[in-house]
Amino acid sequence: MSESIEGQKEETKGFRKREALGPWAWVPSLYVAEGLPYTLAVTVSVVLYKRLGVSNADIAFYTSWLYLPWVIKPIWSPLVDLLRTKRYWILFTELLVGASLACIALTIPTVRFFQYTLAFFWLMAFSSATHDIAADGYYMLALREDHQAAFAGVRSAFYRIITIATKGGLVVLAGVLEERGHGIPRAWAISLFVAAAAMGALFLYHWVVLPFPAQDGPTRQKGLTSFRAEWVEVFRVFFKKREIGRILAFLLFYRFAETQIVKILAPFLLDGRERGGLGLTTSEVGVVYGTVGVLALLLGGLLGGYAIYKKGLRFWIWIMACAVHLPNGVYVYLSQTQPTGFCVVNLCVALEQFGYGFGFTAYTMFTIMICEGKHKTVHYAISTGIMALGMMVPAMASGWLQEQMGYSNYFLWVMVATIPGFVVTGLVTIDRAFGKKRE
Repeated sequence: MSESIEGQKEETKGFRKREALGPWAWVPSLYVAEGLPYTLAVTVSVVLYKRLGVSNADIAFYTSWLYLPWVIKPIWSPLVDLLRTKRYWILFTELLVGASLACIALTIPTVRFFQYTLAFFWLMAFSSATHDIAADGYYMLALREDHQAAFAGVRSAFYRIITIATKGGLVVLAGVLEERGHGIPRAWAISLFVAAAAMGALFLYHWVVLPFPAQDGPTRQKGLTSFRAEWVEVFRVFFKKREIGRILAFLLFYRFAETQIVKILAPFLLDGRERGGLGLTTSEVGVVYGTVGVLALLLGGLLGGYAIYKKGLRFWIWIMACAVHLPNGVYVYLSQTQPTGFCVVNLCVALEQFGYGFGFTAYTMFTIMICEGKHKTVHYAISTGIMALGMMVPAMASGWLQEQMGYSNYFLWVMVATIPGFVVTGLVTIDRAFGKKRE
């Protein structure tokens, strides 16, 4: 009996310690764990396959399919809401992501590397999408609204920090290993093993520090019929929201121009000048796109979160829309002039990424705004699934389109593709006080 009481005291003491640490103890690491597999699937996979000799059209088409788990995650998102806790799902999926990365590393040197690595990228993507559902729901349950706005920049910032470590650090590591005589497959296998180890470390850290919010628990069900009814109800409630058509248009088209860039930028930086590219090495791409660009993205995200916290989303929405779209013009300049100065390339990419980071904060907060109320975890998953659909479908054709047009004409098309983003910004209605600091 006394042992049981002592055990309860220790458990309570540990809980209080975790609570005392506050959001700074877990918000940064949670979004590091969310960003690492997503960046690997969406961005680093493009560089990997480019270095392994896959064509631009195949890279864009097949890696765009890796968005699919984020598109269809609303289908199984009620399971995360109705079964177990968000904390449980966070830990479970972090283990799966780590195992998937290790398997990708093991299959890179094989003859059929493209098929095998894509299969494990798919497993990682499904695990990561499930982690996103749980992590975003956990974030909304554990923090009140004004703190969600205050930490929007923080979560974005650390999401970008892990992007530096993956899109920058891992790519640079692979490039350095290539330059030191390791074959391309071996160099990338080592880099992916490093990523798997990092994911394992995050799992252990979250096992210890993640608090237990009072609201984090499964929805009680009386039977299978009730479960099915609840499943249908969460989707019905979402799609009956006021102005749902305008909401869907915003989620699908606000980032339409970005969908035309995300799969093409790395090949553009890597391809030789005779093919219209900039002819950078793997390590240089890691520095430009994965380090300098992400740092600029990070600063833009932090500033965007703070700006909304001070003035509210409605005040900044049009300024942020311009910040997302207008800096895409730097790629028109780079593709038309093909400058040789490394600093010029860094400056252009940094400018565009800073603007995107600042403006994307509006997208994040708009998504949080429309998910307020019951079933916010599932509704956020539905929203981000629609967001991923808006990225996946246009990106699939971007590689083929670029090969038909060439880089210089393609980036002119990207500027035309910014128009839908401005149109949908004018359609949505935003509460004047949403996201603004409470007095």
